[in-house]
Amino acid sequence: MPTSRGEGQEDSHPTILNRGGADSGGGDAGDGGGAPRQVWVPGPVIVGAGPSGLATAACLKARGVPSLVLEKDSCVASSWRHRMYERLRLHLPRCFCELPLAPFPPGTPPYPTRDQFIAYLDDYARAFGIEPRFGARVRSAAYDASIGFWRVTVDEDTGDGATAKEFVSRWLVVATGENAEPAWPEGVEGMGEYRGVAMHTSSYKKGDEFRGKNVLVVGCGNSGMEVSLDLCNNHAKASMVVRDKLHVLPREILGISTFGLSVYLLKWLHIKQVDSLLLFFSRLILGDTEKYGLPRPKIGPLQIKSSTGKTPVLDIGALRKIKNGEIKREILQVVPAINRFTENGVEFIDGHREDFDAVIFATGYKSNVPSWLKEEEFFSHADGFPRKPFPHSWRGKNGLYAAGFTRKGLMGTSYDALRIAGDIADQWTETFSSPTSAHRSSDHGA
Repeated sequence: MPTSRGEGQEDSHPTILNRGGADSGGGDAGDGGGAPRQVWVPGPVIVGAGPSGLATAACLKARGVPSLVLEKDSCVASSWRHRMYERLRLHLPRCFCELPLAPFPPGTPPYPTRDQFIAYLDDYARAFGIEPRFGARVRSAAYDASIGFWRVTVDEDTGDGATAKEFVSRWLVVATGENAEPAWPEGVEGMGEYRGVAMHTSSYKKGDEFRGKNVLVVGCGNSGMEVSLDLCNNHAKASMVVRDKLHVLPREILGISTFGLSVYLLKWLHIKQVDSLLLFFSRLILGDTEKYGLPRPKIGPLQIKSSTGKTPVLDIGALRKIKNGEIKREILQVVPAINRFTENGVEFIDGHREDFDAVIFATGYKSNVPSWLKEEEFFSHADGFPRKPFPHSWRGKNGLYAAGFTRKGLMGTSYDALRIAGDIADQWTETFSSPTSAHRSSDHGA
């Protein structure tokens, strides 16, 4: 796996041109010594070394365009490494999860495990020679209209403390993703009084840590269902808060991936017709989920996914546990489902109380873009997503791009990466087609 570069090594980085002298700025911003040191980047700056950032960098490299990938953590795919529970498998077949230009290696199972996907991403970075700049936390990024370039200010951890640098580039690719930070429910009181364990699924690893414990899982999406199943399989007593109506679908229909079948049918049928077929087969295979406290929305699963980004649950065994009572449901359809924490458990919104040894919030993730990107038009500050829906969500103005904000998983990531690389490569060829134009652009960017 690529390793981080130490302080003073940027001259050897193939995508960085260091500017010496007065133009480089004074001391470190962190110690009040002046402006951050300024570095010009010939190619685009990509923020994030997850699947979206790696895919974009690889597609750019295939088109002959260098890039600089900034990553706040010390490895690629840090979210997959550090925030995903051990039992996780990709919900979709591997053919829908491959990044551009590189399939999964032979022998990979149809639904790769978390560790297999991480190994795939490590190999992907090595294969394309992608060497992110690790320990580089972006403090802010803003477009400077006076020079026509983006200024990206970074606090870089060099081991001896944080050093501030400013990277200047004509292009900025935001690849921090839809799931940059855990999302916690708001308005829950008394958490400080609770004597048990309160955690987000981003901190959950495996169920054997809760053997014999009474655990409440808040949320019934794919993560909530899988964590509840894992708890049951490890002899914990799991209860699950069902906060809203949801669609539960089998992972496969007649031996075919439900998602793959949907993709195929959408080529020939209207989305409402496909939804009807999916729900018909789901009733045959899973039964009436409403009998078990899981009522379905009136709108079909694909329509909901398309309009809101909310993914239907693909069942891998949790529903059977719910049917036989191994997973207890707390059916509370008003948010917040928990009114407040007590010393030994929680009080629900209907007033009844229960004691729990642990409460695990399977409440999803959110974008962190509004916290650092100084831009008002392309990204919404309400949710940190591009304002334009897919397939128009990948390109903004002034060389700003978004990779992996499509609400369509890794397929959306591949779509974005290919289009971003093609668009930047066209500009790169035009800008640097001659030594004279490249020299002028370099001087301007300094």
